[in-house]
Amino acid sequence: MEIDGMSPSPRVAVVVFLLKGNKVLLGRRRSPVGSGTFALPGGHLEFGESFEECAAREVKEETGLDIGKIEYLTATNNVYSKNPSNPLHIVAIFMRAVQAEPTQVPRNLEPEKCESWDWYDWTNLPRPLFGPLQAMADTGFNPFPADIHESD
Repeated sequence: MEIDGMSPSPRVAVVVFLLKGNKVLLGRRRSPVGSGTFALPGGHLEFGESFEECAAREVKEETGLDIGKIEYLTATNNVYSKNPSNPLHIVAIFMRAVQAEPTQVPRNLEPEKCESWDWYDWTNLPRPLFGPLQAMADTGFNPFPADIHESD
């Protein structure tokens, strides 16, 4: 596929399942792609950055939270071609992390991109979810480590 003589290139996004007990941090998107849907914190990988560095930077930029125990979970390939004049191809790298300081409270530091941040029980997620997250949830994906306890 070519647009204006150039082939569009995939972009790499790093998104973070930030866990707290049996809850995950989600925000309602205000960006053109997925506006009004609930999504994980994250953003585009910068040149030379590791996935872990990108995860920490994006969570800090969007929520003010410091994170730790950052680990890779999976990757998904997401192609949005409904708008032929502006196709989008995102490779999403899903990471898992916890708050480095559990008493920190998420703040909405990018209100032009997100309405607010809140913690949601994984078994009772808000709707609608952002497409890639909904696709993962539909498969029964569980972002929690096997050794996590419901009482945490």
